[in-house]
Amino acid sequence: MSVKAFICGCAGPRLSDDEKAFVAGEQPFGLILFQRNCREPSELRDLTAAFRDAVGRADAPVLIDQEGGRVQRLKPPHWPSYVAAEIIGRADAVDPEAGTRLAWLHGRLMAADLLELGIDVDCAPTLDVMVAGMTKAIGDRSFGGDPQCVTRLGRALANGLLDGGVLPVIKHLPGHGRATTDSHLDLPVVEADLDTLAASDFVPFAALADLPGAMTAHIVYTAIDPERPATLSPTVIRDIIRGRIGFEGLLFSDDVSMSALSGDYGHRTRAIHDAGCDLVLHCNGRTEEMRAVADAAPELSGFSGERAARFLQERREPEPFERERAREEYCARLADLTGATVS
Repeated sequence: MSVKAFICGCAGPRLSDDEKAFVAGEQPFGLILFQRNCREPSELRDLTAAFRDAVGRADAPVLIDQEGGRVQRLKPPHWPSYVAAEIIGRADAVDPEAGTRLAWLHGRLMAADLLELGIDVDCAPTLDVMVAGMTKAIGDRSFGGDPQCVTRLGRALANGLLDGGVLPVIKHLPGHGRATTDSHLDLPVVEADLDTLAASDFVPFAALADLPGAMTAHIVYTAIDPERPATLSPTVIRDIIRGRIGFEGLLFSDDVSMSALSGDYGHRTRAIHDAGCDLVLHCNGRTEEMRAVADAAPELSGFSGERAARFLQERREPEPFERERAREEYCARLADLTGATVS
């Protein structure tokens, strides 16, 4: 059975019989998890295994947004906490070498948490460059306002994930830092000119364009396409993401259920694929929405299929790693450089 070009969520900590039948029949490329799915470790391991059993593909990816700070689906007491990216940026401002090491540790430790649960893709790091007035939906998820700093710390965190056997997905292309409204609730419009965007917002994404996965932004950039958000814009995807930025990996949409997008789910799905995204991401686990996405999603084939195959081939065997010692170093560096503590 052919794999379809979408990723779905599920409603709770276990797959229901209906959900098992849905994923077996519709064959989504992967599954994305949220806090509602993550109650305790053994249950979560069972969930990821049940998804792969249902689709009949042992290599089917399981994704999560595990950034640290506010965006952390795995939380204490079952899992350790991590700081937001902005705190790593603050550490970097004190000591760049230590900050880079801290970013790598952040990624490597999270990878260890994820991989033992059967999760092999992390939608991180966030490479959005912080700009005054940016929406709180990004806020401290950004490493900071210096594109070169964001680039270096983003690379280190991504390398930590890769070294731990987890694939990173950089976000949100071509840059969410200038948006002043939350795309979960409304459609942001960025009016910066192209030279400004290229000199700042695009920089980290261009530098990390060799990474295997990336996620689009539901934002209108008036200097590029004044009519459509990046996720739905062939101009943004062809000329900027694939062209000027040079990203050639697997391109995920941001969540298709966000209020920045309009129209029914079939329309949204078709428009996303027509624009050039490889995969539509549907996150909330609502069955009727998932069915509409699945009905409209094409077979994962052609260039998108080739990119998906290369994406999966980027997974590595984890390198040797002394986890307890690394966690001690992570906590000590945080405390020394920023005064921050984590549980």
